[in-house]
Amino acid sequence: MRTARTIRVRNVAAAVLALGALTGLTACVGGDDEVSTKPKAHASADEKKTDEQPATDADAQEADAKDAKKDEVAKVGDTIELTGMDKGSKLDVTAVKVVDNAKSSDEFTAPESGKRWLAVQFQLVNTGTKAYADSPQNGAQLADSQGQQFQTTFADITAGPSMSSDVKLRPGAKALGWITFELPKASKADVVQFAMDSGFSDKTGEWRLK
Repeated sequence: MRTARTIRVRNVAAAVLALGALTGLTACVGGDDEVSTKPKAHASADEKKTDEQPATDADAQEADAKDAKKDEVAKVGDTIELTGMDKGSKLDVTAVKVVDNAKSSDEFTAPESGKRWLAVQFQLVNTGTKAYADSPQNGAQLADSQGQQFQTTFADITAGPSMSSDVKLRPGAKALGWITFELPKASKADVVQFAMDSGFSDKTGEWRLK
């Protein structure tokens, strides 16, 4: 025979289990996704040598403020520090060059009718403490000025070798290669994004193409 005390204990236990399930669901849905447009810091104004007359403290502060504002958004040539899902997984990623209307290096492949290829050369440097292994193309995407997003396409172009689809880097090693996207001829490419772990990492780097 169940007593009132037994019923109350079971009700409390059920409530605790329900709360735990809800908390777990919230944790899965929430996440700490971040899109970083901040380039890796360059040399400070004090470290730059110049033949010009030394600036005053006020001038130096104004110059530093202008440089900081200019460097808020990464552009082609800049490096962004990215982290992966595993502890010790870290990359310095640089969008090195961009080629719009990229040309196929063979006679068998070409963009679909009404579309074009845009390729971005990426450099990946393993700055972490563990090996990096991934297919970088899976973590890259392009967006145009209207917000339309485009995935990568497998294409070899005349600009140079494509990024390997099976990159493995020990700490300190680097990889360089082109990642190609297919988009409508009329689209104005705006930004390119890259994330580790085939795009599943919480931190995504973003570079402005203009």
